This record gives sequence, C-alpha cells and structure tokens, in this order.
Amino acid sequence: MTALESPPTTGAAAHDAAVQRLVDSYRAIPPGAPVRLAKRTSNLFRARTATDAPGLDVSGLTGVVSVDPQARTADVQGMCTYEDLVDATLPHGLTPLVVPQLRTITLGGAVTGLGIESTSFRNGLPHESVLEMDVLTGSGEVVTTDRGDRAPDLFRGFPNSYGTLGYATRLRIELEPVGRTVSLRHVRFHDLDALVAAVGEVMATKEYDGEPVDYVDGVVFSLHESYLVLGRRSDEPGPTSDYTGRHVFYRSIQHEGPRPVRDTLTTLDYLWRWDTDWFWCSRAFGAQNPYLRRVWPRRWLRSSVYWKLVALDRRFDVADRLEARQGRPPRERVVQDVEIPLANTAEFLRWFLREVPIEPVWLCPLTLRDDATWTLYPLEPGEAYVNVGFWSTVPVDPRGGPGATNRRIEAAVGDLGGHKSLYSEAFYDEETFWRHYGGADYPALKERYDPGHRLPDLYAKAVRGA
Repeated sequence: MTALESPPTTGAAAHDAAVQRLVDSYRAIPPGAPVRLAKRTSNLFRARTATDAPGLDVSGLTGVVSVDPQARTADVQGMCTYEDLVDATLPHGLTPLVVPQLRTITLGGAVTGLGIESTSFRNGLPHESVLEMDVLTGSGEVVTTDRGDRAPDLFRGFPNSYGTLGYATRLRIELEPVGRTVSLRHVRFHDLDALVAAVGEVMATKEYDGEPVDYVDGVVFSLHESYLVLGRRSDEPGPTSDYTGRHVFYRSIQHEGPRPVRDTLTTLDYLWRWDTDWFWCSRAFGAQNPYLRRVWPRRWLRSSVYWKLVALDRRFDVADRLEARQGRPPRERVVQDVEIPLANTAEFLRWFLREVPIEPVWLCPLTLRDDATWTLYPLEPGEAYVNVGFWSTVPVDPRGGPGATNRRIEAAVGDLGGHKSLYSEAFYDEETFWRHYGGADYPALKERYDPGHRLPDLYAKAVRGA
C-alpha cells in the first residue's frame, strides 16, 4: 500500500456482526462478575483490581467502517486506534478535528475518557466533533445517541464516563482538510507571563506575529525557558525533517536566539511527533542516549513499546529496587494532565516548578467549540484553558502518606479553578470528586443506562481502581 492509498474499511455488515458478538459476550458474563474490555493496549495510568473474568469481545471493533470525503465524516468503530483512523482519512486529505498525540489511543477511549492536542484551541475536545454514536450500555442494549432527540442525556454524559455508563461501538465524527505538511515556528520565551500572554493572543486571533496558526502547543523547561510550537497547514513543496529515528523532536525546539526556529514536517509525522519518544519519557529507558539510539530498532521507537516497559517495571518493581540499592527512597508516580484557566496558568506553572521536581512540562491551549456543556467534565463554555501535562516520578515523601505530591497537585488545581483528567491516579475524597465531576447528574444517568449496576461507578473506577 502506498502512502496515498487508503486501507480497506470494515464495512457495515462486518461491523454489525462484530457488535452482535460484543453484545453476546456481555450477556454471557454472570451478574455480579466484573465487566471489562478484552483489549491489547491501554493508555491508562491508574491501578485496576485484578480479575480472571473474561473480557468483552471487541476483536471486530477495531477499524473504520466508512469514510465520506464529500461530507467530511467517518463512521469509526470504538476500538479503532487513531493510528488506523488517520491512515484511513489522510489519503483523502482529511483528519479528525483533534488527533491525540499517541498512536494507540482509541477513538472510543478519547471520547469516553477525553483527549486533547494542538488543534484543541479551535476544535475543542474529541467528543465535540462526534455527530452520533452507538453505545452498548450497562443494561446490555445498544443505544444510538446524538445531541438532538436521541438519548441526548447519554450523549452529554458519555464524555469522561470512562466506561461506567457503557462502551461506544460506532462513532460518526467530523473531519477537516489538512495540507501535505505542517510548517512550524518554535518561539522562545524567557518569562511565563509573556508566554501565557502569547497563548491568549493565539487563541483569540488564530495568528501570531502576522502569520496564521492552525496548531499550537508548548513546552516549559524552566521558569526562564519555555516555547510555543506554532503550526500552519501547508502544501508547499520542499524538504521535511524526520524525528522518527535518530533525532528527538522536543530537543529540536530549543534554541538561544530571539528569532523563532522554523521547521517543516509531513502532516503524518507532525501528528505523531510526540509518539516516537512518548513526548520525552523515552529518556527513562535510555532511548535518547545517542549510542543506544543508533541500535534501537526504529519500529520500537513508539509509545506502545514504552508502555510495555512501564508495565514490566510496575509488575516487578524494577525502578524502586534500583533506588533501594542506591540507598534512596522509592518514587511516587506523578503522571497527570490538568486544565487550568488561562488567567491562572502562569501562577500554576510557577507553583509547580517550585514545588514539584519534574521538567519539562507540556502545554496545550483549549477552548470548547460551542456553548454546550458536558455533564461529567464541566469546563466553562467560552473560557480559555491551558492543559498542563507532566509525566514522571518524584521521591516518596514518607511524612506525606500515599500520593502526597499528587494530592498537593489536586489541591492546587482546584484552588485555581481547574480540573484534572482521570486517566491516572486520583486521590479525591468522594465529596470533592463529585463536586468536580458532575455528581448532581451522574446518579440519574447511572440508573437510566446501567440500572443493574453491572459497571462500576465513576468514583469507584477513577479513585478506587475498580
């Protein structure tokens, strides 16, 4: 298959058969037994209660059903990865409106668990470009839902429900046109207030220094070194850079001078620019060591491989054992994404850089697309936010109890009017949790779509690891 050929789509008949297998596997699980997806990959970073129960059969729900280039829509199965989704749409000159940065994130996962990327300052979150979806609910029925008159409460409540109301089997999403390449400007800032002011300018005007901006994210290395990465869609001919092998993308953006550094990537490589090194987390495995990188197979330079290494470390406590041999305490995992109102972002960053020994951190501006509200993740319509992502470990504080650093971060985020994503550990007490995540509306949704409580509730899943 050439780069311009689209892979075959699943087709409606095969999709219907796969949905029936899923429903049958759901109904075969005895009442009271845990219900989980039988999936090969995960991008969650929170513990789950072990179980020997069989998972739901999603083996036939991993593809694209169809692409309509004229309508700029795609019907996509819930377990389809964004890697496969982009491979199906990009030959038509189209991509999803938001493509999360890791290849193996699934569309269903990004909608039920949220996702974000450098188009979120103009396109919001992945669930905002969903036109309709089919959901296998906790009652064992497949419900079609949209923002109109078909189960609109489920449509509004599904994002951030993390499979506690049901699982998406098919989603119809909007697509947008893209160019052959993305032209980049890496703009350095020496002051966090200036950085945040520039973010606000880009979000308000969709341009910076007289040039249009179609993509924006950023990296903070320290109080005095931070960058915005500004992208523009382009069809201009010319050479492109390659960060899928020896070169590391996030290091390419650093520079000393006052002028922006310019670069160009193919659109495909731009979409996966962070996946090759899992942002910068590959350094923990030695993959950024230039000598090791020369012999590290290129096919292993991807987030899914690093995730398997993390799973092995968690299973055998490799890192903590090495720390103990050096006479050092074990380390607390601090893997979080938080949304902070733009007006409070500089204050949060200063607090974080002072209190938490993790660098760099990722920035991704976000505004909801319209005035709609989403029940379980109540960001304010019209409010400008910045997602701050940080993914590393810190020494355990023996006086602070389990999750001491994560708890302090949760408190700081709440004090500044923010929220945090639930793909990783959460330590909220139940009252605080439901205040942040739609507790006034969740019980009614749960009773309507999972009356038998076959699925765990959101607090049990996100905090207790059910």
